[in-house]
Amino acid sequence: MSCARRSLLPTSPMRSIVAVALLSVTGTVAGAQDFPGVEVEAIHVSGPVHMLTGAGGNLGASVGDDGVLLVDDQFASMVGRIREALAGIGGDEIRLVVNTHWHGDHTGGNAALGGEAILVAHENVRATMAVPSETAFRASAAAPSVALPVVTFAESVDLHWNGEQVKVVHLPGGHTDGDSYVWFTESNVVHLGDHFFSGTFPFVDLKNGGNALGLADNIGKLVATLPADCRLIPGHGPLSDMDDLRRYHDMLVETIAHVEAAWKRGASPEDLAAAGLPAEWSSWGGGFIDTDTWIAIIADSLEATRER
Repeated sequence: MSCARRSLLPTSPMRSIVAVALLSVTGTVAGAQDFPGVEVEAIHVSGPVHMLTGAGGNLGASVGDDGVLLVDDQFASMVGRIREALAGIGGDEIRLVVNTHWHGDHTGGNAALGGEAILVAHENVRATMAVPSETAFRASAAAPSVALPVVTFAESVDLHWNGEQVKVVHLPGGHTDGDSYVWFTESNVVHLGDHFFSGTFPFVDLKNGGNALGLADNIGKLVATLPADCRLIPGHGPLSDMDDLRRYHDMLVETIAHVEAAWKRGASPEDLAAAGLPAEWSSWGGGFIDTDTWIAIIADSLEATRER
């Protein structure tokens, strides 16, 4: 096996282009956070649960007599537009915010909402946000104390909101080391955060405990355990169902196996990029993560797994 491997992230000119696109996944540079013209749209899913789109990750919202339970909160500049969209579906007071992970397009509104809402997340989310952190593409300053989750958990926590049990469950070592999914049990809706990029290759944050192999394992377990008829809110992409999640899992398993076979033969990063992926998955490179970057993420994940 070659000893001259090196990561493809983020040194090549293509990586610089991808890095700009990824700012909308992991956070944005100062002065580029206003997103002029971007509106928040609320889509009813089931029961009191809605999916909200806008800038950054998709939101989930349970709206009812208990107030609003919001899953993720995009960026600080989007909070006003989020409030307007919630008001349009009968939501007034945001009382709970659950962060599916720490990235800025899912926690950027915490500072604006932390003074009025209880912030809930996995313990690694608070730990990462409390100090300066970085992904492969950008650095983040430590979050102010008002933006830090005040309720944290190690494995799972149950919330009881708007007439149903809401299960928040940790997913270890997939997209990051602090991801959770949020299951609205009576409404039969699951927000999967950035473990699920519907129809596109996902970003995996290797610098913060993520790994493509762990992501595939986690998704495989969800495919086997979630109700067959549940509706899924992905971190990025359209409202989805279990067929979409199974297709996503197939992509993860097959692309990882394809890259791993060449990686075990000692292929260099350049060789892996030149070989590409089976044509079946070519359309999946049209999102935040292009095909070359996804191949690099898989190769880096395999290398990290070997080193453990």
